[in-house]
Amino acid sequence: MSTDYKFEAVVIPVTDVDKAKAFYQLLDWRLDADFAFDNGFRVVQFTPPGSPASVQFGSNITTAEPGSAQGLYLIVADIEAARSDLAARGVEVSEAFHPTTPGAQFQDDGSGRVAGPADERASYGSFATFTDPDGNAWLLQEVTKRLPGRIDPAETTYTSVDDLRQALQRAAMAHGEHEKRNGGKYDEAWPEWYATYMVAERTGQELPQ
Repeated sequence: MSTDYKFEAVVIPVTDVDKAKAFYQLLDWRLDADFAFDNGFRVVQFTPPGSPASVQFGSNITTAEPGSAQGLYLIVADIEAARSDLAARGVEVSEAFHPTTPGAQFQDDGSGRVAGPADERASYGSFATFTDPDGNAWLLQEVTKRLPGRIDPAETTYTSVDDLRQALQRAAMAHGEHEKRNGGKYDEAWPEWYATYMVAERTGQELPQ
């Protein structure tokens, strides 16, 4: 039997710990720890809402150049809603975009990017970016349907009320199309259809029609 290796934290380099702490508090990320020691070591940990992994920074925690952490992924169910939330908090966030060349989402000069979400809001295709005060770069990616094999089929939980709300909205839209294909007849079995759709979407299985 293989051993579980749960990736739970990544260290990012910052110049001013308190300034970085204030920024991530502004995002409303959960503050898990702020421990300082007599030898100058300090570790601060934040967890983004709905995330199983956390970010750490502090003093004497890394020799990496402040701001050198790039392409840190944050997966969201709605790229525009995520952008609006960040902007409302005073964060400078890019417009939503989609790449026209592979890897364009990582290019600082913006080459290979087209403004606006991906065509038909294709899962994995829409991005936006923002940075913390040191320039550590975060990459928002919209994922609504997981590719097969990319999630444990036993894990169909939703991490927040908003996550569940967005899943229900997508199911409702898909169910509307389902009813149209069936002559517009009211589907009395809609709860079963919703449940099947939402579990299939969450686990990367074929969606019901």
